[in-house]
Amino acid sequence: MLWTIAVILLVLWLLGFFAFHIAGGLIHILLVLAIIVGLIQLFTGRRV
Repeated sequence: MLWTIAVILLVLWLLGFFAFHIAGGLIHILLVLAIIVGLIQLFTGRRV
């Protein structure tokens, strides 16, 4: 589930970076948050 959200945010970030330069700042913040949450889950989450 979290990986799906991270991929969606990555795609939105790329769209924002290339197409919608105005909303790029917000998408960058969301991408950074997704990476931080992903790393936290990777190191502290349970193994599936």
